[in-house]
Order: sequence, then structure tokens, then C-alpha cells
Amino acid sequence: MTVVAGLKSYGSEAGEKTEERDAKRFWRTLRAESLISQSGDFNAALSCIIITHFHLDHIGALPYFTEVCGYTGPIYMTYPTKALAPLMLEDYRKVMVGRGEEQQFTHENIVDCMKKVTAVDLKQNVQVDKDLQIRAYYAGHVLGAAMFYACVEGSGIVYTGDYNMTPDRHLGAAQIDRLQFDLLITESTYATTIRDSKYAREREFLKAVHKCVANGGKVLIPTFALGRAQELCILLDDYWERMNLKVPIYFSAGLTIQANLYYKVLINWTSQKVKDTYATRNAFDFKNVHSFDRSLLDAPGPCVLFATPGMISGGFSLEVFKHWAPCESNLITLPGYCVAGTVGHKLMSGKPTKVDLDKDTQIDVRCQIHQLSFSPHTDAKGIMDLVKFLSPKHVVLVHGEKPKMDLLKAKIKSELGIDCFDPANTETVSFPSTRFEKSDASNAFIRSSLTPNFKFPKDEITDMPSLHVHDERVSEGILTRVDGKKLKVIGFKLVVDSIWFS
Repeated sequence: MTVVAGLKSYGSEAGEKTEERDAKRFWRTLRAESLISQSGDFNAALSCIIITHFHLDHIGALPYFTEVCGYTGPIYMTYPTKALAPLMLEDYRKVMVGRGEEQQFTHENIVDCMKKVTAVDLKQNVQVDKDLQIRAYYAGHVLGAAMFYACVEGSGIVYTGDYNMTPDRHLGAAQIDRLQFDLLITESTYATTIRDSKYAREREFLKAVHKCVANGGKVLIPTFALGRAQELCILLDDYWERMNLKVPIYFSAGLTIQANLYYKVLINWTSQKVKDTYATRNAFDFKNVHSFDRSLLDAPGPCVLFATPGMISGGFSLEVFKHWAPCESNLITLPGYCVAGTVGHKLMSGKPTKVDLDKDTQIDVRCQIHQLSFSPHTDAKGIMDLVKFLSPKHVVLVHGEKPKMDLLKAKIKSELGIDCFDPANTETVSFPSTRFEKSDASNAFIRSSLTPNFKFPKDEITDMPSLHVHDERVSEGILTRVDGKKLKVIGFKLVVDSIWFS
């Protein structure tokens, strides 16, 4: 996404979609016809690139953009994102190589790309150049995720990236100041979904898992290595302790084990509860979770296994699915969003008895399927709450499904009275901007503004003065610019809205 404010352009995210066909289409588009710069001079076209978090649909194309396309300008992300992004990118590169696909970038490309990144703290004002300033805010979602506020000569936007308005066990809720700006660009993954209570969802999940292992079954939890894996491991590890269960819980991915080391170090970016208990126990030191060996895949007895990727779109989770799906005593629980076309999405779309992996491979599905929303994305209520809190002049919806985005767009317009748009990929939308500037005021203007003008309307029934006090305050003056730089109010007409006290 490229945002142009005034004469400044800055890119938000360089991602790769989960579906293979979308990825191939993305690379073809990036090579054949750049939507950012027709001349291919990305340094002239962009003031900077902003990365909100480490998920592949937000960083997957970054090494290609810097090392192959030649972008050498500023790149900003938080410290945890800079630490974890190389793990995700290297894992993705290995998957591409394993699939026999054309390698889009090398290990050395990833290393060189990350050298160009500038890490930022939350609420740190970063002056990109003389006109553009950016500031990061806590977004929840995953470790290090951030919303970004960008301001060009007084005109501002907020780009949310992915965020969560509800705190969970290892991350807090999104937090942002009430700002003055024109445009909010927000994700809309769950544009029409309103979730049940988090505690009710956790109880349902634990009940389903416990019932399966108590009956001797195996539980497959397809999840991405960073984020939901840690959240659900905290939940299961705590439950295993309380219930004194001896059934093994496994991680399948070395990536997840490596990521847990970063979670232990970056405690300050986690939830308040995790930080409060850190002195006595690190929440990411799981007592009941162990590394998984492939030799255990067909071993007898119950177990719980976290396997990547989360949508069963390939990798080890798909391999485990092939082995465990035909057994009635086993359980597959899908804790997050699944893109159309993946095995996970097919399982969530009904109760299939067979799943076609390709034209030559079909898997019998006799196992139990359990779907729960443990997604780190905010729901429809969270999106509406954020839009209402920030009250921008315009809203753009991204990162969602078109029919659901249309419904949310209509709701924002009707309930909040804010213009809302959901442009298609490659579509351009333009908005007028408002320039906000701080101003001094003369003493005479301030005194006139403080002079009350109370009215005491009479009650129509009793003809007695009401307890309601109506204050219509009017000040007049002129707005000037002192020495061609600083604004000062020595005169313009200011009408304060009516204030009622009762």
C-alpha cells in the first residue's frame, strides 16, 4: 500500500499472501509493472517503508523489494518485529525452496535487508525528513505489532496494520492516543464477526481437547509459529498443571522453540499479567510442552500437537492431517482465520467427509473438527470502537473480504456518519486533507474567550428559572502568522458550542 500525503509518499507493508496462486500473481505484478513507480526509481517515489509486524502477509516481499528491486530508503519497524522478521523470512524461503518454486530471495538478501531497518520504540517521534514524521502505537495482535501515525505538514493519517482491541493472556489490547487527523486505514479481517466472551471460548477449547485425549485421541492444533502458538501454550500449560494431566503436548517446529526465546527476552512488550509475574515465573517457560520428533507421528497413545502452518496450506500440519484425519478418535481444532482454498478453510466450511488436496490426492476425514476463534485480529465491535474513538474524517477498509467489508462500510457511514471506502487492489482513492497547527493567542483574545455569557431559560410549565445554564460565548479576532512562521490568534470569530449544566 502506498500512501501519498501532500507531496510525500510512504509505503505501508510489503507482503505475500498465504495462497500460492496469490503469491505468484504478486511477484508477476511487482516485476512486470510497478504500481509505486513506473520508472522503477523507488527511492524517489517513497519517503520510507513502514512495517507494522512480522507476519508474512506484511513482510514477505521486503527482501525482494530492497535487494532485487533496489529500494535503499528508510524502513521502520519496532524492535521485536526486527528481531522476529528474519526468522519468518528465512522459514518462508526454505518452504519455497522445498516446494521447488523459484527462489525470490536468498538468505544473504534477508541479512542485507534487515541491515537497512531502523527499529523504533512505541510513541517515539521519528522525523523521517523535514516534512514527514511518524509515531508507533501498541497494537496487540502479535509481539511487537504497532499502529503507525504519520503526519506531513499538519495533515495526518493512522494506519492500523493488524490489531486486537481485546487483551489476551500474553498480549495487551491496542492503545492509541486520541489524535487529530484526516484518514484512518484499518484492517477488517473480521468485519462482521462479534465474538463470544474470551473465557467462554477458552473453556470450550479446553473441554474439547481434554475430552479427546481422555478417550485416547490425538489433537492437532494447526497454528502459526509466532503468536497464537504462545497464547494457546500458556492456556494449555496452565490447564495441564491444574488438572495434573500427563498427556504430552508437543511443538512441531524448531521455529516456534526459537521464537519462544525472543518472547522470554521481550517481556516488556507482553501483557501486564505476564510482566507482573515475570519475577517469579516466566510465562513462556512451559513445563508440559516439548519438542516433537517425527518418529512419534504414528505412535500409539494420546497427545496434543502444535504444527505449522496454521491454515494447513502445506508443511508439517498438512502431513499430520493426512495421518490423523482418517481416525474418528482424533480432533483437529482450528483456532484462527483460514484463507479460501486452504485445507483449513475447507474444514471450516462444513463437515466434509473427504478433502481433495489436489487432483490426485483425496483424504478421508473421519476425525472431529472443532472451530474456535482464537484469532489475534479484532472483531467488528473492536473496529467500530476504534473508529468511534479516533473519529477521523475518512475511513479506508483493507485486509478483509469484499462482501463483509461492504457491510462494515455501510455500518460506519450510517452509525458514525463517517465517509468510508473499501478500494480494490490497485485502485486509487483521494481525500481532502485538513492542516492542524498550534497557535498562540493574545491576552486580549484569551480574556474575551473567558468572559461568560450565561442565560437562564424559564421552565415552560412553572414559568420559573430552570436549573439549566446556557452559555453562548462569542469571541472575535484575527488569525495571523508571526514572522512568517508561528500562528497567533489576535482575531477570528470563535463560537463555543452551547453548554448545558443540570
